[in-house]
Amino acid sequence: MPETVIPPDMAPSGSNFAQGIVHGPLARRLIVSGQVGVRPNGLVPEGLEAQVSQAFDNLLAVLHAAGFATTDLVRIGVFATLPDAVAPYRRIRDEKLAGHLVCATYLQVAGLASPEWLFEVEGEAVQEA
Repeated sequence: MPETVIPPDMAPSGSNFAQGIVHGPLARRLIVSGQVGVRPNGLVPEGLEAQVSQAFDNLLAVLHAAGFATTDLVRIGVFATLPDAVAPYRRIRDEKLAGHLVCATYLQVAGLASPEWLFEVEGEAVQEA
């Protein structure tokens, strides 16, 4: 299982994430493209929280379809278009990942590929051999 790295001589992170993750050389790696808040029926739910929740559901669906567990997730990159998205994102991330620590980058951007999309998350997962 990948090992989280949280150096004791650094300021604590502002939320629930690891500063680094180490995995062995014989690992299976999955890279997940950016997932947005589009439901399986193709509809985009209204509101930031609904889109964040759906985007994480989509990320986890790709993970599980490839035979990976949520605990195999090691990194996420997040893109949000609204300035007040950090708190809901953190709450939903912690709920969807059940407290599992990942390396994380959060970016506020001017827009995504469709103007109705408010949030996107991409990820990487590793399974140790």
